[in-house]
Amino acid sequence: MRDGRLQPETEDEDNGSEKEKPVGVWGQRHLRYIREHNKRLYYDLFVSGRLNAYLAEINAQAEDMFFRVAKEMSAREGVNEALKAKDQMRWTGLMNNIRNCATEIVNQEIICK
Repeated sequence: MRDGRLQPETEDEDNGSEKEKPVGVWGQRHLRYIREHNKRLYYDLFVSGRLNAYLAEINAQAEDMFFRVAKEMSAREGVNEALKAKDQMRWTGLMNNIRNCATEIVNQEIICK
């Protein structure tokens, strides 16, 4: 971490050790949550040097869950390419609702735990 920003994963040419992994939007949301609500976990991870890896893992889990839930919900609701071709406004509204619901589920199940 340089200047307070997380850097992408690279390998050191000298010893092949891993550096910081990229942390996406879900990891950043979880970071904000643990900074405010679980300071002990935040400081334990920060001091041990495992914060970035932990956040990258949370990000991957949340992203996988988001896409899985959104796909399942769209299939259950009948939101497909045929509907998109027939009624784009309805499809857009339904997809926005599905995306928002999936975001709330991920926030409850992964981000705010």
